[in-house]
Amino acid sequence: MDISRRKALGLFAGAAGGAGLAGCAAGRAMTDVYSAGLSPVGVSFDHGVASGDAMQDRVVLWTRVTPERPTTEQIPVMVYHSPDRAAVEALETGSLDTADMVSFQGLKTGQGRDYTVKIDLKALQADTEFYYRFAVETPDGMVFSPIGKTRTLPVSGGDELKLGVISCSNYPFGYFNVYKAMAERGDLDAIIHLGDYIYEYGIDGYGAEMGEALNRRHDPVTEIVTLDDYRARHRQYKADANLQAAHAVCPWYCTWDDHESANDSYRTGAQNHNPENGEGDWTDRKQVAVQAYLEWMPVRDPEPGRAKESIYRSVDFGDLVSIFMLESRLTGRSEEISWFTELADVEEKDIPAKAMETMARVASPSRTMLGDVQEGWLADGLARSAQEGKTWQLLANQVIISTVKLPNFMAVLSPEELQLMPEGFGRLMVQFSQLGLPFNLDAWDGFPAARERLFAAAKQSGARLVTITGDTHTAWANEPHSMDGTQIGVEFGCTSVTSPGLGQSIPLPNLGPLMADANEDVTWFDPFGHGYTLLTLSKDKARADFFKVSTIESETFETDLVASFEAEPVEGGISPLRQVQTSS
Repeated sequence: MDISRRKALGLFAGAAGGAGLAGCAAGRAMTDVYSAGLSPVGVSFDHGVASGDAMQDRVVLWTRVTPERPTTEQIPVMVYHSPDRAAVEALETGSLDTADMVSFQGLKTGQGRDYTVKIDLKALQADTEFYYRFAVETPDGMVFSPIGKTRTLPVSGGDELKLGVISCSNYPFGYFNVYKAMAERGDLDAIIHLGDYIYEYGIDGYGAEMGEALNRRHDPVTEIVTLDDYRARHRQYKADANLQAAHAVCPWYCTWDDHESANDSYRTGAQNHNPENGEGDWTDRKQVAVQAYLEWMPVRDPEPGRAKESIYRSVDFGDLVSIFMLESRLTGRSEEISWFTELADVEEKDIPAKAMETMARVASPSRTMLGDVQEGWLADGLARSAQEGKTWQLLANQVIISTVKLPNFMAVLSPEELQLMPEGFGRLMVQFSQLGLPFNLDAWDGFPAARERLFAAAKQSGARLVTITGDTHTAWANEPHSMDGTQIGVEFGCTSVTSPGLGQSIPLPNLGPLMADANEDVTWFDPFGHGYTLLTLSKDKARADFFKVSTIESETFETDLVASFEAEPVEGGISPLRQVQTSS
């Protein structure tokens, strides 16, 4: 298709900032075809590129243009894509004769969306890998972004899906070596980030000491509350080279947990939202956090008519798996119940009675994790997927779904081991562990009636539920059970990119085996280190490989496989987990 620059600009101008043109060209002068207009300022691409929410015929592409100075004018941006990497590379060299079929579209960005660019690229060929990049024509010439790789999903079939699973990337706590390790694999179909992509604290908050030691202080220096604050924090994280590398290798599926807004957030508030300290109305803060997230992340915006925070969604990978991305914080979650709050001022002799009263409130059927609308959507989706014969139903979920209690430390630890428990948190855990109760009410253990409704929907539909989980900064291989003792699939919890796990608060070398012994649902638990989970789904197995990096305090590191577990599809469900012997 021979599109002159004059025609291209005419189409672009009529698009009101949307996708203004699509076509291909070869053998023409670059500025004849590959520009949508002149930027009023010089620019750079300081935050890389990203893709996400891939479907059979579409994918979201993202970047951010950094102007050399603020401007109120719109900046024209072009996005190019092709299955041929050489064709996309040729745009920068001007060797257009080597570019077979480079498709391109015109966009605009500006201050109103913090100069981010996001397009839901449609009408793509299914099950196809392709390359993309962005460019801006400036007064000094064309400026190009790095090249990213992405893919679309198969409509049917699909023999194997390899997913990198990650969560909890707190910038001050260490280098993002885990992102680099994933970027260097070269075999991932997609990455799923289960939340806590950014953290809201200031430089005197969570991670402050390590941030000072590594010169990785949060920007801005205060806790983020306003739209400008949230945007600045996203800018800081996206400037990290390792994070950019991971975004560039494959599409991501992202959902938030709490720290993208505020710690322990729920529909009507958050533990770390304090209006009395000048932090304003929670609804306002929630909305600006969501706005910045949608600007800065390669996620598809909710459909018109849905609340902006309703980012729950699903996608099918051929006949192999349906992926359900949950939103469990801002749309339907009931008010937080925390043991630290409930037992803070209770005398030791009164703790058992107070704990029982608390558990009665926890068990209320009115408490929801997802809200009624999302619960219904998920139940319908599980039934639809199972009826269509998908082998697996994958739940991308923020918090542990299995039932978990602490081991009775007084009974299982020696006097010497008890001395290892730190003052404060550790001593409190020793006392609490004797009650035999779930210890993390921020997880599904704090919403048992809602969990039973989810499990009932899975059982009724015949779903083979594989749950992947973030949040805890520790690694899990679990077999969740409903209250009647039925195994409801399997759960693989990933450790963190940098955030510290339970092993740093309770430094017992044998804490992992103690947790597994104390819980029917827990097969394996590793409270130490940082890494990612490689989840491989095929027609005959679901396999989780747990990888760790050797350090996050230095940019020189090694990556090791520490454990592997498999489960198989069986009639009406999933087999128990089997640990696979690894060579590492």
